[in-house]
Amino acid sequence: MAMDDTTTINRLDATAYAFPRHEQTFPTLTAPEIERMRRFGEPRSYKDGEALFETGKPGPGMFVVLSGHVSITQRDGLGRVTPIIDQGPGQFLAEIGQLSGRPALVDGHGEVETLLLPPERLRALLVAEADLGERIMRALILRRVSLIQEGAGGPVLIGAASAGNMARLQNFLSRNGQPHHVLDPETDKDAADLVARYSPTRAELPLVVCPNGTVLRNPSETALAMALGMIGGKKHERLYDVAVVGSGPAGLATAVYAASEGLSVAVFDSRAYGGQAGASMRIENYLGFPTGITGQALAGRAFNQAQKFGAEMLIPVSIKALDCTRSSGAFALDTDCGHTLHAKSVVVASGARYRRPVIDNLENFEGRGVWYWASPIEARLCAQQDVVLVGGGNSAGQAAVFLSAHARKVIMMIRGGGLGASMSRYLIERIEATPNIELMFNTEVVGLEGGETLERVRWKSRLAPDEFSFDIRNLFLFVGADPATSWLDGCGVQLDRGGFVLTGKQSGDSARPVALLETTVPGVFAVGDVRSGSVKRVGGAIGEGAQVVAALHGYLADAGSPSL
Repeated sequence: MAMDDTTTINRLDATAYAFPRHEQTFPTLTAPEIERMRRFGEPRSYKDGEALFETGKPGPGMFVVLSGHVSITQRDGLGRVTPIIDQGPGQFLAEIGQLSGRPALVDGHGEVETLLLPPERLRALLVAEADLGERIMRALILRRVSLIQEGAGGPVLIGAASAGNMARLQNFLSRNGQPHHVLDPETDKDAADLVARYSPTRAELPLVVCPNGTVLRNPSETALAMALGMIGGKKHERLYDVAVVGSGPAGLATAVYAASEGLSVAVFDSRAYGGQAGASMRIENYLGFPTGITGQALAGRAFNQAQKFGAEMLIPVSIKALDCTRSSGAFALDTDCGHTLHAKSVVVASGARYRRPVIDNLENFEGRGVWYWASPIEARLCAQQDVVLVGGGNSAGQAAVFLSAHARKVIMMIRGGGLGASMSRYLIERIEATPNIELMFNTEVVGLEGGETLERVRWKSRLAPDEFSFDIRNLFLFVGADPATSWLDGCGVQLDRGGFVLTGKQSGDSARPVALLETTVPGVFAVGDVRSGSVKRVGGAIGEGAQVVAALHGYLADAGSPSL
């Protein structure tokens, strides 16, 4: 197996096994295994050429082929159809999106007798049949990996690969594990024809062609997510046991442990699963991973695991406000989709948002040369260039080491006089051993200049008044984060001076016993970076996510069962 294949598989929660990759991706079930699956499914027959599933439409679940053959093809919205594979008796048709009934990424047609397992029955099979479930889960993940590697089954992004908005949309799709591919109208005739037909202005690029043929002009992440069926018009009329706001390590851990213990769980995040940790290119001090793991790999494993146990992942969906009056008997969460979700309890795991330092013209260049994370997409944009990276914490150190493998030079600007106060020792040693990382202490960026993209960075020493400048096209900012708690305004949840959520004895509520992770509002808990006094480490966040589930059980047992 090639090294880049292994890296991609690990990133999306697959392990390099000794078996050939194709056998793991498209295994053939034995007759006894199919018999074990029958209690989870229902027979379905399809005539010659009839569609079992279609790109862009909600998938019905997983099909097991009993007789006949199914042709799996991919279409890209430009009218181009590509064969993927032909599957026959004993094989099953699905990928990881069918754990939650997401839109299909490919088409399937054939004259077959099948066994259909709807998403909820597929999840039941994975839990009840451990050994068989392991093989199926591995295959579902590897199939998504293959689609991502081949750029199959998702939207086509048309525009210059170096454009800031292209990087923005690519990063959004990559962080959410969505297949896509990029076409440059300068080199691809079909892409050029589409640009000529729609005649977009420069501000309307990239064009995004969805699998159903819909064309979007430089869409927002939310508009793109809705067009792809990642989120939609669902009204969320169900009353959930737990609403988890945030899908970083703490929120994902809460979802996995709560759902695996039988609680109904809804998870929200405004952009992508993984939070700030999900953007880390290498975490080397997390227990059990001696060679390190990317933040997206860790988050991707938890994301799939939460869905396996039935947690509903509503991403990207922002929570605008929390109503704690419980006038209907439950907490009400207002979403940016215009709907209101109700839950018996709430876990605040919204983490923190990237801090924007005071720099002249900063907003003008965000997404056009100014970045708050460093992924392979941004790394390609700064290949063999000098880049400036601001920050002295672990995230900054991890990003600097990663970028040093792509950029000509990484200039790290640190406000303080050294790295020891905020960075782990192993990262300091690695930075000191990397020849193309230059450290500049007691310095800060004060202004940005350029036209359509960033061209120059102005900086000064904190020890002298003079200003200097670099010709720089890419600036990376890792200067900490502020708690994402504005959506809690007016709901009664108390915050500390820094805006972090007070819990346990910190809340000062002596009139009732308060659980360690419970806020000033009974039934509302807080975990991870958003909580006042938390250790601000991935391991700590995951521990709190697991720990809060016991408190949730206790609260739900005492509170009874509200009904809407």
